[in-house]
Amino acid sequence: MKNIVLFIGLVSLFSCQNTAQTNKTQEKVITAKPVEVPIKNGKARAYFASGCFWCVEAIYESIIGVDEVINGYSGGHTKNPTYDASNTGRTGHAEAVEVIYDPEVVSFSTLVEAYFASQNPAQINGQGPDRGSQYRSILFYQNDAQKQIILQKKEAVAKAFNITVAAEVYPFQKFWVGEDYHQNYERLHPNNPYIRGVSIPRLRRFKANFSEELIKSGH
Repeated sequence: MKNIVLFIGLVSLFSCQNTAQTNKTQEKVITAKPVEVPIKNGKARAYFASGCFWCVEAIYESIIGVDEVINGYSGGHTKNPTYDASNTGRTGHAEAVEVIYDPEVVSFSTLVEAYFASQNPAQINGQGPDRGSQYRSILFYQNDAQKQIILQKKEAVAKAFNITVAAEVYPFQKFWVGEDYHQNYERLHPNNPYIRGVSIPRLRRFKANFSEELIKSGH
């Protein structure tokens, strides 16, 4: 019995130490200096996490001025995250999207407005049926101007709906591109039960909440 108690105690101690180390490592991610992605060929990039990236990809690709959306992972402390690893919740990463857009057509501020218009801003660690830290909401900023836009929009949403907004605000560090089969998922798999039951209704709700003038025709 003493050996069992000792074993349990050692496991508990190791678990606590490991959790503390993970939290410390994640804290470095949150407080790091942001990395600014330069405009290339007239296109800028923005990064958001808001639940399942299949849903978020379709939402942002419906906005005028957005050229492409790539699904992947960001916000964590491990290198080369995968879908399986992210789903454990131990990498610190969330499912995220890289939004490639024309800043002459659509502003970063508008993309942030679309972010809040496309989700339940009060839901912690998830969106809809997707739960866990890998589905948490994060807005990434690349410079102080973007950070101020995010904080102002977040505060406005909190006041307008009298809620605590769950979305976290992180300095952007790196975006890890997701597996090939995750890209363009809603467009390629329109009859998938999750797409029909979750993604498409979420996209429709977004369109109903957002300015029609900013939505691509026929999308």
